[in-house]
Amino acid sequence: MSTSIDLRQVRPDDKEAVVAFTQDTWAERGGSDYIPTVFDDWIAGDGERQRTFVLDVDDGEDVAGICQGVLLSDEEAWAQGMRVNPDYRGHGVSLDLTHGLFRWAADAGATVCRNMVFSWNVAGLGQSRASGFDAATEFRWAHPTPDADAESDHEVTTDPAAAWRCWQDSHARDHLRGLALDMDESWAVSELTRDRLHRAADETTTVAVHDEGARAMAFRTRTYERPNDEGESVRWAEYGVGAWEHVDHARSLFAAIARDAASVDADETRVLIPETVHHVTDVAYARAGISDEPDFVMAADLTDW
Repeated sequence: MSTSIDLRQVRPDDKEAVVAFTQDTWAERGGSDYIPTVFDDWIAGDGERQRTFVLDVDDGEDVAGICQGVLLSDEEAWAQGMRVNPDYRGHGVSLDLTHGLFRWAADAGATVCRNMVFSWNVAGLGQSRASGFDAATEFRWAHPTPDADAESDHEVTTDPAAAWRCWQDSHARDHLRGLALDMDESWAVSELTRDRLHRAADETTTVAVHDEGARAMAFRTRTYERPNDEGESVRWAEYGVGAWEHVDHARSLFAAIARDAASVDADETRVLIPETVHHVTDVAYARAGISDEPDFVMAADLTDW
């Protein structure tokens, strides 16, 4: 192993080295890593609110690792794309990456940094804990099928105030520690605020299910295109969180989501839901479709950085 490894901001000429050690990250699971695809966008997007770091080996001879930090709000940072070159694993270099990102985020005013790790990624979970992240929450995806004719048994509105009241009183909010999918950064979660729900009402949509009060809620974060296993383009509608009181409210909520997804010509949906027995079994009972495994969210307190 080289004796000189230094943390610095990524440069365009790092691409070849980064692609070389990230292109087969998930090969054993039949998947591909997204970093080779987004590397150029990461470079272009770096600025005050985003910073991509690499570990430079011997003044540009190699790259030992890469990660990116994004400021989601004035106090929330997000860490993503943490990858260590296999040639340098076992030497503590992941700590240098993570702690460099923590210092950058703390200097920018963040008091917390979070990341997301697939529940099956045991190495990534261990690395996150060793780097200073603690367990925050876990979630799963519900996948109601888009259907313009899906019927809800309860009144449904797009009132963000009703959606906010439901969220504030929900078990989902408690389990998720107030977190939902971020509207600007894909695959990131941030604190769901009243202002963000009103923004969703203006830019996408909010959903509130009424039954002598607001009993279920959701909001759409974005739509996007992604190829399937056959290389065909699939249009997805993504919803930042789903919260409900009883399974009959969940059915009305998923029917409303199905109608909304159809209205934006989506082929598939994904809705973030809490990983609890109550929520997961309600989705199964409602026959809405659900992912096989949960994802974990980790959080690091930056107030002492």
